[in-house]
Amino acid sequence: MALEFRSVTKTFTTNSGDLLTAVKDVNFVVNEGEFVSVVGPSGCGKSTILSMTAGLYQPTQGEVLVSKERVTGPNSHVGFMLQKDLLLPWRSIVANIEFGLEARGVAKAERRERALRELRHCHLNGFENQFPYQLSGGMRQRAALARTLAIDPEIILLDEPFSALDAQTKLLLQNSFAKTISETGKTTLLITHDLAESVLMSDRIIVLSERPGTIVAEIKVDLPHRDQPIKRRMMPEVSEYAAQLFKHLKLEEKAA
Repeated sequence: MALEFRSVTKTFTTNSGDLLTAVKDVNFVVNEGEFVSVVGPSGCGKSTILSMTAGLYQPTQGEVLVSKERVTGPNSHVGFMLQKDLLLPWRSIVANIEFGLEARGVAKAERRERALRELRHCHLNGFENQFPYQLSGGMRQRAALARTLAIDPEIILLDEPFSALDAQTKLLLQNSFAKTISETGKTTLLITHDLAESVLMSDRIIVLSERPGTIVAEIKVDLPHRDQPIKRRMMPEVSEYAAQLFKHLKLEEKAA
């Protein structure tokens, strides 16, 4: 069991002193090697779920476990990839990928070896000495994934990493990410507003309600080619899954 949320509620205090509950009584498991997406309306607590998994927030109630250990703060088991690549413009691509390893005190020779290995995984061979401004948006996102993989986390958290890309680049990058994550066997949790994306990339999809986010559905995506979203996209069942997700979200919108 790679990740578990047990009866998790998270409440924040606003600047005005009011209490705001982001998620309420959330229970789910992401098994080792599984790719799970979380979808839901804006403001329903999706990012809060990622932040608690990464140890950036502590639950108000309940507990989050990674590899059966309670998460009490940031830890080396989790790699977090945000919407923006956040590459350091003054460092080469290989030096950017080494950054997390350098911060952990990994020896120079080992971190270079690991960085180059992840460059190959992410199909960036030959670009190791380029700088971020010399790469396209999609290539920078692949470099960000390589940086995340280089620290060898047990769980990869993806916070809408494809949202800023054009449609063609987005699909190509989804395919590249899915293949790389499948090859490495990483447990992955993705939050997204794109219902089709969740179907194309996931083994299972968790649907949240309006805030406070509670789980209203868990949908198993019983389709082949999770490692090849372009192939999966050609399957007529993808539209059926997306319609099912939309139905859950629309019903919740009406109920609110």
